[in-house]
Amino acid sequence: MLFDYGGTLDSDGTPWLERFYPLYRQAGVKAPWEDFRTAFYASDDELPSRAPMAGMDLEATVTSQVRGVIERLSPGNAAAAGAVVEAFLEDSRRLLGRNRPLLERLARRYRLGVVSNFYGNLDAVLGGERLGGLFGVVADSARVGSLKPDKGIFEYALSALGAAPPQALMVGDSLPRDMRGAEAAGLEHAWLSGPQGSSRAACCPRAWVLSSLLDLEVRLEEAARVGRR
Repeated sequence: MLFDYGGTLDSDGTPWLERFYPLYRQAGVKAPWEDFRTAFYASDDELPSRAPMAGMDLEATVTSQVRGVIERLSPGNAAAAGAVVEAFLEDSRRLLGRNRPLLERLARRYRLGVVSNFYGNLDAVLGGERLGGLFGVVADSARVGSLKPDKGIFEYALSALGAAPPQALMVGDSLPRDMRGAEAAGLEHAWLSGPQGSSRAACCPRAWVLSSLLDLEVRLEEAARVGRR
């Protein structure tokens, strides 16, 4: 069973870009959406050159990412940067803590892995949040050399787990990266689309749509009951 990280393990279907924007506005940085989006992705691109990523934990990663955005949108605004970092970490850790028992239960029944477009330090992030031991593979795009939706990163994770595509399920929040990538690699997939999930159409006829990561366990139990009939 493979999971995306940002927007999936640390949120119920909302990616970092969309989670960060209201936090900046609450902190007084009132940049238009397109300006913020440009600054966010520019900071993302520069993150590995701003500081060595190896071993960098979640707090340091978020702090560095926010610093790059603030430099573009509100230079010198340390108070806003601190407020954004604190709010984002609080929300992330709330969801990571909520999801940890679920992942622990799943790890007793399945081989788990993470497949994420990240900065090269996802193993350190997971370890720092007490999740690292649950995953048999952490396929971090910066280390694997393949970005979702390319099937190579999925194949890397499956090979590390000793699994074939028909045996695997990919859970993620992004239709173009997680769901389309899983389809291309031949994996079953579950779309974590957020609180409105039950009212959204699936990405394809066979995919599950989840409102919350906690819904995954319910769907697995339902599928198991059907399989026993």
